[in-house]
Amino acid sequence: MDVRLEEILRPIAPQLTDFEERLKSFLSARSAFVYQVSEHILTRRGKRLRPAFVFLSSGQMAADPQRAMLAALAVELIHTATLLHDDVIDLSSTRRGQPTVNSKWNNLVSVLMGDYLFSKAFRLLVQAENVDLVESFSQATERVSLGQLAEIQHSNNFDISEADYFSLIADKTASLFAVSCEAGGILAGRPVSEREKIREFGEKVGVAFQISDDLLDIVGTEAVTGKTVGNDLREGKVTLPLIYALSNGGSSRRSEILSLLGKGAENGEAEKVARIILDSGGVEYAQKKALAYGQEAFDLLEELPATEFKKSLEEVARFAALREQ
Repeated sequence: MDVRLEEILRPIAPQLTDFEERLKSFLSARSAFVYQVSEHILTRRGKRLRPAFVFLSSGQMAADPQRAMLAALAVELIHTATLLHDDVIDLSSTRRGQPTVNSKWNNLVSVLMGDYLFSKAFRLLVQAENVDLVESFSQATERVSLGQLAEIQHSNNFDISEADYFSLIADKTASLFAVSCEAGGILAGRPVSEREKIREFGEKVGVAFQISDDLLDIVGTEAVTGKTVGNDLREGKVTLPLIYALSNGGSSRRSEILSLLGKGAENGEAEKVARIILDSGGVEYAQKKALAYGQEAFDLLEELPATEFKKSLEEVARFAALREQ
């Protein structure tokens, strides 16, 4: 885990340690093959931001810790399932520096393993014995699917509007951040108004996080991101820095970008497009947008009582907006 993020999440360090043990135990299966695939998935551990949000919001709202653990496990399984499906869609061979399930085995294994994780997640949610929690997670999972479909629909759509882009990333990425934060309010039995506010906090953090992720594809390094820089460009994903460059870089730059991307962004074309995006102000514009969403998220916590959990939530909002900027 990132050293700075580890420090931010110190108030929930015991829960995160317990989470890792329970996740490993829960993914063990009667099938030796499923266990083998699960072990491979566990070796490419991410930042665990979504379960962290469940624990932080639950700590802030004084929710039952056992039910919070069930929600944290569920959201990570759902997130992992979406990544397995994403890797098939994108024909990805690596993720976080490790071979993807679809490259190590095949697409069918990746899709079915994703389905398996979805089913395991909702089994956990049922155990939490809270209808509102199941409803909220169901809606979030539906939104993720809509976001994935929208991403396919807009692949190589260089006329996509900024509004459509934000709608896409809100569904595909921010929805799980939102439900992770709302989980604490739901499990604590808080009023709908309080639940909606912390849910909106998660939504805005999720948007900031995705914009920053888009930026890392252009200005990051493979050592930091775990994937080849310019990968989004090669896969036909239209991100905010690119949208800005296409709309505001002038007609000659737009023509040059489209010409390079038309070649498949291979043989150095992706790097050339990244430089044009930088020169046209696309990176700076996206950075400002990410920071603005992070600030809006931060402001939503203003009325919450001062606790170590609130402080961590505020710091995570900053982390999501800044990343490696």
